[in-house]
Amino acid sequence: MSQTEAVVAQFNELQDGQKRQVTVGDTDILLIRRADRIHAIGAYCTHNKAPLEQGVVHGDCIVCPWHNAYFDITTGDLHQPPGLDSLPRYAVRIDGNSIIVTVPESSPGYRVPDMAKYAPEIDKRTFVILGAGAAGTHAAETLRVAGYQGRIVMVTRDERLPYDRTTLSKNYFLGQLKADQILMRSVEFYQEHDIELRLDCPVINVDTNTKKVALTNGEMLTYDALLIATGTQPRQLNVPGADFPNVFTLRSFADTDRLLAAAQNAQQAVVIGSSFIGMETAAGLAQKGIKVTVVSPSSLPFERILGAEIGEVFYKVHQENGVTFKMGRQVSLLEGQGAAQTVVLDNGDRLPADLIVVGIGVQPVTDFIDGIELNSKDRSIPVDEYLRAAEGVYAAGDIARFPDWRTSESMRVEHWRIAAQHGRIAAYNMAGIPTKFRSVPVFWSMQFEFPIRYVGHATEWDDVIIDGDLNKREFIAFYVKDDRVLAAASSKRDTETAAIAELLRIDKMPAPNELRQGRFQQIYPDLLIAGKQG
Repeated sequence: MSQTEAVVAQFNELQDGQKRQVTVGDTDILLIRRADRIHAIGAYCTHNKAPLEQGVVHGDCIVCPWHNAYFDITTGDLHQPPGLDSLPRYAVRIDGNSIIVTVPESSPGYRVPDMAKYAPEIDKRTFVILGAGAAGTHAAETLRVAGYQGRIVMVTRDERLPYDRTTLSKNYFLGQLKADQILMRSVEFYQEHDIELRLDCPVINVDTNTKKVALTNGEMLTYDALLIATGTQPRQLNVPGADFPNVFTLRSFADTDRLLAAAQNAQQAVVIGSSFIGMETAAGLAQKGIKVTVVSPSSLPFERILGAEIGEVFYKVHQENGVTFKMGRQVSLLEGQGAAQTVVLDNGDRLPADLIVVGIGVQPVTDFIDGIELNSKDRSIPVDEYLRAAEGVYAAGDIARFPDWRTSESMRVEHWRIAAQHGRIAAYNMAGIPTKFRSVPVFWSMQFEFPIRYVGHATEWDDVIIDGDLNKREFIAFYVKDDRVLAAASSKRDTETAAIAELLRIDKMPAPNELRQGRFQQIYPDLLIAGKQG
């Protein structure tokens, strides 16, 4: 393969920790200086092509500015999701003061991680993964990355290959991505790496005492290690008329396709619920020219998760785009002949509707498990810091109730990225590489032209410190409990939010008083550079 060698910069132009994107031929490259070395890796995150030049460097890692994937700057290896692939790494040499990079003629912007080969003659074990969402998919691949050479069976109740569920109410819903573009891997990938898939195959029973899994296709699997990552299912509306055919939930590919088909002939829609699925769906329907009304018992969207101030911003954004609200209200019944035509509220208001979307939360899919005591409140699976639920059994994603390493609080988080993180950590432990879960939750949303990023976890707070301007919709909100920052929400402050994710991870967030003085932009680079080993 032919290569191109080019002088791309001068060494003394870059300071320690500084990044610069350069181009050699048709290839964009990110240069990063750490101490007296220059590293050259792919310029864009392998998840959604975010420009890594806008990310933050700490130690030997760079954090993506959009969804906070971590990559090793010395190798390009992926360290944290949501991406699956690593970055290419390019040869660098210094001649005098010149930085010279060598690039292959055809260089893709990603690299599939190195994976062990299936070798049943060497490793006769069987590892079973229940669920093919973020947790299950990342776990299956990470097992091979970790060197596991035994059998892997991944079981899912979905009819499709593993896909990125976060796009269903965003890019896919708006027609910006086609169905095959949101698949996480191809069928050929799973065949090449000997990962057996059981599609459209719900689990009937798991007996952790006998280590057996019963599937709806009649198969009985005996496992040596098991990962339960079955996720959640939408809560159903419990009122008369809730079973009309034009009442939808949105969780799966099939759910989204049914809703999109109904939306083609709809003029009016009612969305019940004002959290993420409800509000993202409301935005998507409104952008399709449908008149949307949101009904919620809350006083503002996202008030419980993000607080009243940011909830007010979302409220205004949606109103500006034609969405109307019935807040502080609940649905009493749905009326119609053959299909719902009217949504009746508890105060007697009557809302016409061609379709209705229910987004009132989810519940863990765990009723098939024998031998593990589930959480009495929500039927989630309690796990330790290694994500272990019982001997040889691990749980990950929406169903796992795990200890917060920062506060020791037992928590369950329904975020795509944390499910992917769980999958990776569980896989390393299943493969015999003891690894504690010490990551920071991250989620994101885009509604109309308003993006939100959230890092950390706070169920309650004493204070919210706003850095920026909520009216201009460019801000960071820091959530403080007991004089400690536990989380932050932001809009259009991506680089700083990536820095917050890393500072939370290494437990070096600035004190609230410093943040009240508006000093975060000045002090975070020094905090990251000072802690070079991260």
